[in-house]
Amino acid sequence: QVQLVESGGGLVQSGESLKLACAASGFHFSTSFMYWVRQSPGKGLEWVSTINNYNGQTQYEDSVKGRFTISRDNLENMVYLQMDNLKPEDTARYYCARDRAGAVRGQGTQVTVSA
Repeated sequence: QVQLVESGGGLVQSGESLKLACAASGFHFSTSFMYWVRQSPGKGLEWVSTINNYNGQTQYEDSVKGRFTISRDNLENMVYLQMDNLKPEDTARYYCARDRAGAVRGQGTQVTVSA
């Protein structure tokens, strides 16, 4: 079955960086678009970023453009999210997902950014 396991979250100060990782299994990873979504307290799931499966083309939600970078390793079935210049409003639980809405996602990893 599909398994998505996120890691790399933590507590950081504003302006610092974190790199999230997601280990994927149970599906044909190299032919799949991959996504990161997040959920802040009291809010719904929010799409953050997408990476396609064939040429690595990426997309980002406006508030993270220029600060976040999504990447993937099709040999290791891994997807990453490098997060630089973090802001308190980036505080959320971050999920690796198989779809933009986050319907198929892992357990998530918590990112907390203090001011």
